[in-house]
Amino acid sequence: MANQRCIQLSTEKVTSTFYILGTELCLDIHGAAPKGVTSFGIWATPGLNIYKIEGDMTKSNINCHDSKWPLHQTVKVGATMDAPSDHVDDKKIRVSYYDDISNIPIAKAVLHITCIEMSLDADINRSGTVTKGGKQKDQWKWGPDGKGAILLVNCDRDNCTAKEEDNKDTKLMSMQDIGDMSHMILTTQGPNEAFAKWQLTLHISKADCDKVGVFYNKDRKRDYEHVLGSGKISYHVKRNPGQVESIFYVEGLQFPDVDFSGLVTFYASLLDPAKKGVPETSIFMDSLIFRVAPWIMTPNTLQPVSVYVCSYDNKDFVENIRKLATKAGCKFIICPEEENRGDVWIQDEMEFGYIQAPHKTFPVVFDSPRNGDLKDFPFKEVLGPDFGYVKREPSSDEHAGGSSLDSFGNLEVSPPVNVKGKEYPLGRILIGSRFPRNNPMSKLVKDFLYAQIVQSSIELYTDWLFVGHVDEFLTFVPAPDQKGFRLLLASPRACFKLLEKKEKEGHGKARRPEGIEGPQPRSISEILADRFLHEWNEHCQKCINWNRTILQEQLGLAEEDIIEIPQLFHPYLKLPKNFAPGVIKASAEAYFPDMVNMIVLGKHLGIPKPFGPIIDGQCCLEKEVQRLLEPLGLSCNFIDDYGTYYMCHGDVHCGTNVRRKPFSFKWWNMKP
Repeated sequence: MANQRCIQLSTEKVTSTFYILGTELCLDIHGAAPKGVTSFGIWATPGLNIYKIEGDMTKSNINCHDSKWPLHQTVKVGATMDAPSDHVDDKKIRVSYYDDISNIPIAKAVLHITCIEMSLDADINRSGTVTKGGKQKDQWKWGPDGKGAILLVNCDRDNCTAKEEDNKDTKLMSMQDIGDMSHMILTTQGPNEAFAKWQLTLHISKADCDKVGVFYNKDRKRDYEHVLGSGKISYHVKRNPGQVESIFYVEGLQFPDVDFSGLVTFYASLLDPAKKGVPETSIFMDSLIFRVAPWIMTPNTLQPVSVYVCSYDNKDFVENIRKLATKAGCKFIICPEEENRGDVWIQDEMEFGYIQAPHKTFPVVFDSPRNGDLKDFPFKEVLGPDFGYVKREPSSDEHAGGSSLDSFGNLEVSPPVNVKGKEYPLGRILIGSRFPRNNPMSKLVKDFLYAQIVQSSIELYTDWLFVGHVDEFLTFVPAPDQKGFRLLLASPRACFKLLEKKEKEGHGKARRPEGIEGPQPRSISEILADRFLHEWNEHCQKCINWNRTILQEQLGLAEEDIIEIPQLFHPYLKLPKNFAPGVIKASAEAYFPDMVNMIVLGKHLGIPKPFGPIIDGQCCLEKEVQRLLEPLGLSCNFIDDYGTYYMCHGDVHCGTNVRRKPFSFKWWNMKP
């Protein structure tokens, strides 16, 4: 039973009580028994289920006519009902007490019962509809056999005239907004006189007051009253005569975070109204738990929906990305110059994800705290109907001067992985960190990512890079096998190996195209003869290997799951003449356009054109990447970003962004 209440009987007067459907009444048959009593009998009106509980806790139904049972101390009597009462006190129980001398009762205790139904319910079975009378609704359990209601943060803006997200006010500005909210139903059934006497109250704790908002359409008109949240912790539910259901609409106000587990509890109480000088008394309370849905990132292996790019003196680049998006069947969205004001790093400005409940799914853009000239774009142009928005803004004290690591080129997510028997069906978030320098990723941003739980974060070492973003040395591409993906890592080792092979084949004089490295680009042999470049890239390879080890361990990757993409790096800052490997005083950036910094649109890859040495009329670096990736069914499209992005310390991925379809896997079915 949901809960049990013990009722004291009296042989001196009739006792009246109430019964909540779905609970259990325990009758105190011992407390009212006169001295000398050795047995008892019970009579009850139809509709009451009476049973006795023996010492071994076994239950047996009681025949309520002409039967007596020994009154042992271990015997208990319970009662339940199957339907609400039609009238107050319409169900009755009579307990008769006997001694050993006579078959006539020496005393009787009479109990009048009013049965009412009262239940606070939501979609605890995660089917998309409210589960009436569900069990264990005051608990929340993960997994495919789990239960528990789910709540969305109502962070979109269904009414385009509104100035903020829908959860930032206490008004219902659009009827479409109701569709984002979870239903919570308070069921009350029984005699109207009972509910006129007692007070129905819906309430939350003060700690949850800023986490949820609740609306109620009392008269079933267009007027929805804000009844809980934003300072309101209780609401007196005025039940109309004969009303069975009161439907409440619940929205999330905050995402899970370092100080919020995501769990919110609602209570429905039946109160005995306060008398003068006496506080009100709780007669019955039902509780219900919701979990606020996490924000979920989408990896490269999911189907692309929309491609974003900024236009700013980069007409050819924009056109090439448009053609690639068309091939992939994506919507193409341009942020014009008047909006980006020359800030073309749209990958750094925002990260696309989504939130999901059984009744609704919609995308949510995470606005980075980098606050460049693109800072208004996510809020002004992306936020809208069924498109949510979230931001974490560090204080000036936390991040004086800001950090490059707060740009979302430093935020990636792996495809689903299995690590030593532990399933990560939504992948794992990858964050670049600086060890031990100052200005790491903002604690507010990092805490937010960790608090979502479902994509357990991994921190990588990016301090060796000038910009310091994970997308400078890794990406994921889809693969048509059981693994489903490959990890691409930038590799100086693979690049030198390729160039050495070409030199041995007699192509040592092959050079990069003119205009790329000045009037006389270096040949393959000249690159290989540069000892300083070798030593510098040995350092970079060690840094990549460090991250490779972390990724293999934390993502459960085998060697065959990783493809090394030829890439060289050079120092951004001029090094002293007495430079020695191991004493690094500069940061690395790509020696030629960084090919792992690509855009992935299904099987179509937009790869920075590396302008490598030309052999037989073809760039040898491009040919090698095609050899590595085309067997996976991938189409390599090399895009010239040299003057527009590469020379400004970025590449194709940095200058584009992609919204993707959500996972088919439902996050609540996982076990974190």
